[in-house]
Amino acid sequence: MRQIYEYHPVVGFRFVPGITSRVQHEGGGYLIRTNDAGFRCSHEIQNAPTAGKKRILLFGDSFTAGEGVSNGYRFGDVLESLIPNLEVYNFGLPATGPDQHYLIHREFAHDIAHDLLVIAVFVENIRRVASRYRYFLDDAGQTVLYAKPYFTLDDGHLTLHGVPPPKQPINENELPPDQRQGIAKTARYPRMKKLFSSLSRRPWFRSTFIDSGLKEKLQRWTGYQPIPEYRNEQGAAWQTMRAVLVEWISKQEKPVLLVPIPMYQYVAELSDPSYYQARLREAAVAGGGRFFDPLPDLVRNSRKVRRAFYFEHDNHLTREGHEAVAKSLAPAIQAALGDGPTGT
Repeated sequence: MRQIYEYHPVVGFRFVPGITSRVQHEGGGYLIRTNDAGFRCSHEIQNAPTAGKKRILLFGDSFTAGEGVSNGYRFGDVLESLIPNLEVYNFGLPATGPDQHYLIHREFAHDIAHDLLVIAVFVENIRRVASRYRYFLDDAGQTVLYAKPYFTLDDGHLTLHGVPPPKQPINENELPPDQRQGIAKTARYPRMKKLFSSLSRRPWFRSTFIDSGLKEKLQRWTGYQPIPEYRNEQGAAWQTMRAVLVEWISKQEKPVLLVPIPMYQYVAELSDPSYYQARLREAAVAGGGRFFDPLPDLVRNSRKVRRAFYFEHDNHLTREGHEAVAKSLAPAIQAALGDGPTGT
């Protein structure tokens, strides 16, 4: 596979501008196309409005960028087919959180004419905001550690650090112990997750623990909470993420819609979503924006349909998942654009 990312001195990285590339994936592979600004957007960026169109600026991580599906099947693109005369500028970037999305807006989109700004927050990314380093796979398939830009909250004010981030990978063993706490984790117990992933490839384990539904039953019985950081309203991770969102939203002249993108555990009703819902809703309102959660619409579907919203292994949205999110979002988008009933 050809290289699809390049270094950026503010955000850390972006897609290589103007490429077309096929990416291998469990879903059969998918095609990415990037515009001249270095994003998987179906439109070339222009600052002036497009005659007869209403424009959305859309920010998010790999769920918004559409990892696993080709450009036209992502929820941002599907929205264009559901809402007449809509134009979506997709600034989604994988392996990033709302802190880097805020930097993307400031760096690439602050002067672009638009009618609505949509911040799509994959709920796990509270951990990315709290991190200073993140592992990536390089072109040789090796795991390497890179520094990222990050914010700290000092006396109620956000301070940006790590810009420009180093171009070269970092040796974790050379980091002071306190700095190692800043390495992004995608699981509370990474060693256990690695062991589980290894076991799940064995037929006997899959049949007795996964295919039988025992794993989901255990999660439901134990009240499993994949992102406990939202429980602590005063925790450093949430306070920093809240400050980023409130500052970003409050500085906008145009309407802003904050949309949480749920993990599979919430869509499958294995975990309680009320903590992240309450935190993100409060942040949206505090910044003067709107909040819309697609989760209630998603869980109205049968369990079989909901499972098809996500790939089996990487847990990103499938085409069906993107379509379901877009159909849920469309009325809220129209309301925020002034074309439908007022939302919250």
